[in-house]
Amino acid sequence: MKKTKQIGGSTIHVATRRWWPLFLGPVVAAFIIGFVWPFFQGIYLSLCSFKTVSNAKFVGLQNYIKAFSDASFRHAFWYTALFAVTSLVIINIAAFAVAYALTKGIRGSNLFRTVFFMPNLIGGIVLGYIWSMIFDGILSRFSTSIMVNAKFGFWGLIILVAWQQIGYMMIIYIAGLQAVPGDILEAADIDGATGWQALFRVVIPNVMPSITICVFLSLTNGFKLFDQNLALTGGQPFTIQPDGTTIKQTEMLALNIYNTFYTSSVASQGTAQAKAVVFFILVAGLSLLQLSFTRKKEVQQ
Repeated sequence: MKKTKQIGGSTIHVATRRWWPLFLGPVVAAFIIGFVWPFFQGIYLSLCSFKTVSNAKFVGLQNYIKAFSDASFRHAFWYTALFAVTSLVIINIAAFAVAYALTKGIRGSNLFRTVFFMPNLIGGIVLGYIWSMIFDGILSRFSTSIMVNAKFGFWGLIILVAWQQIGYMMIIYIAGLQAVPGDILEAADIDGATGWQALFRVVIPNVMPSITICVFLSLTNGFKLFDQNLALTGGQPFTIQPDGTTIKQTEMLALNIYNTFYTSSVASQGTAQAKAVVFFILVAGLSLLQLSFTRKKEVQQ
């Protein structure tokens, strides 16, 4: 005879074990179709010369050789690395300072949190054009432009990204600061620790999980920056090398890959795909190293 089904947690557990492919199948299929298959197809296309995916012709490592021999790609790499490190330091120091101040019970702290977070809600393209008008309005008084001087372009991008992301990182730091055990802070105060000693020896070690997340986001966002770069400077100003190569002084890696794929000859599309694979390996490798390093600094509460 067939056993009577029980009502309760055990019945739900049995049903879940029996029908899990029905629930998990669509998610796995979507993941494979939307990520896994395009990912491996992209790696394959980086080894091909193609106009469309259907007429790809295998050429081996030729695209990677062209990518690494491209002076504009090397310049974009070092420029992006400098930008990522500079923005990482500025964004995290400013975000932590603001978060630390707003957790001290100052009047209107909730309003300040909202105001600081709002720039993160604006799209990168819109921000790029807004700040382009602001910078050019100021620099025009000195008969120059953000697209004329590479230094102006670099610090313009830093200001734009910092203004956009500080509020977002601030929210993460506030959550970490509010999770610091109060008894530890009281013990430090009883032991006679100064404000700076309590900050560096008690607060920061206990906020390391938030620092790990914010540094990870800042680093990856810095390397992946595209829309703000496109809207603010478009890579300008340009310089011409003796061999005829055009170097865009404020062009970052993502914009360099985009320009290689869409504004160059058809033969360079495979080179652009190879650059994209190198870009992925670079960002993934640096992110994993950063996560491994900062997680070792975290303390168990």
